[in-house]
Amino acid sequence: RILKCYKLWHIYEPVFLLFTFRTYAIRRIRDAFRENKNITDSEKIEELVNKAKANLEIIHRQVTIGQLYSTQKLVIE
Repeated sequence: RILKCYKLWHIYEPVFLLFTFRTYAIRRIRDAFRENKNITDSEKIEELVNKAKANLEIIHRQVTIGQLYSTQKLVIE
């Protein structure tokens, strides 16, 4: 279940139109999963999975809003 959640996060990475948001998302996902990799309490794991799902919904909404208002690409893109 945790691995599925991690993969779902990475599915949404490419849809970030702005480079800064994309790199932030990649870094944040990696750091959050590394930070919590040693947790064994099932209640805490369930809480973290629910929090990740809620954050994924927020990101999905932000991506939709970002697609409505496009901007010029950065030089590094």
